[in-house]
Amino acid sequence: MRDGLAAIRRRHVIYVEGYDPQGAEGYYGLFERAFKRFLKIWPLKAKLGPLELDSQEFAHWDIDAAGPSWQVATRYDFLRQEHIIRANMAQPLLRQIPRALGWALDYLVTGALFRVLRASWEFGAALIHFQMLLLWWLALAAAGGWLAAYAAAHYLGLPGVADILIGLVAALAVFLALRPLANRLFVIQINSHWPYLCAFARGEATCFDAPIEACAQRVVAAVRTNDADEIIVIGHSGGGALAPAVVVRALELDPELGRRGPPLVLLTLGSIAPGAALHPNATKLRAVFARLAVEPSVLWIDSQSRKDVLNFWDFDPVDGIGVHVGDARCNPLLWKVRFRDMLSPELYKRIRLNFFRLHYQFIMANDQRAPYDYFMLACGPVPVASWAKDPSGVLAAFDADARLAENSVGEPMAKARIANGE
Repeated sequence: MRDGLAAIRRRHVIYVEGYDPQGAEGYYGLFERAFKRFLKIWPLKAKLGPLELDSQEFAHWDIDAAGPSWQVATRYDFLRQEHIIRANMAQPLLRQIPRALGWALDYLVTGALFRVLRASWEFGAALIHFQMLLLWWLALAAAGGWLAAYAAAHYLGLPGVADILIGLVAALAVFLALRPLANRLFVIQINSHWPYLCAFARGEATCFDAPIEACAQRVVAAVRTNDADEIIVIGHSGGGALAPAVVVRALELDPELGRRGPPLVLLTLGSIAPGAALHPNATKLRAVFARLAVEPSVLWIDSQSRKDVLNFWDFDPVDGIGVHVGDARCNPLLWKVRFRDMLSPELYKRIRLNFFRLHYQFIMANDQRAPYDYFMLACGPVPVASWAKDPSGVLAAFDADARLAENSVGEPMAKARIANGE
């Protein structure tokens, strides 16, 4: 390819996970398995380096990928939050449950839940689902305790204090017996996450502040080092709220970020951020989105899927949360993807009702070539901006052997360079 097209040869990905306790090891394993599937549909010469646990804040792995006419080296930084998330989820349930119930009640009283339902009834229903699972868990434990106390009083003839004690023990036993099921249904994980996410959205000090600061400094250092052709900050799921905050904080540390050095792209995938930003007191998160909406030096791409009930489909993440910035607005670019295009009919049919599996498809490999391909975004030669602006056109520019046809992709790549201020 001609140098004038500025094909990507070196890419730096900085990945911000959602609220997931599996951490760097789990995500590397997910990436490794998916990478093998990716290579089945893209015949590349590729190598995935080992997981390197660099510090408490970061891990990374390297990827080398090459087609007949291109070669890309990617450094994939992973912002580690697993120690924080695991500590949160390991707190005594006597602390976690009142906090979760307070979140549910707050969303009802303040009208935040109704705002979410108006914005996306599917996402609102998902929130209610997890809130109700917690209530059912408590209700079943209480019912078990009541039945045990009733039996002790009416069939065993035990005195009142004894049947109350038996009821309490039985309720606790039922509650603990149901905990493995609650874990499998993500009841603890989701109800642990949202109180912290909402506190962060309100601008309160939270467990997310230190990772955001560390990641912002990593972004600034990556830009100043200037050893990549493109820097992408990726936030998936709950990371769709934190990654924008990372970029805004990086801009505070260095206002020239994005105006010099390699293009800086923020890519939010299946973001749940609007669910928190729609709370009337979520002033901090709305301010983050307002800042990015008018920042021309950073391209923000928000990817959404209709089939993913855990994101906001066909939703404007700026105007939709009540942020109106007028004619100065330049972000985000909405990228609507179809999971059906990415998966084989058999796999799509098998997982279409598995909401969490579909939610993770944003960062997993395809079964067939499609306009959206996470691994080509991370490891391929075309700028992310080009993929988002003309997904079908960029896909068509690759031959069967993964050769990139220069004339076909030149125009969208040139447009992306202009959009990124080159």
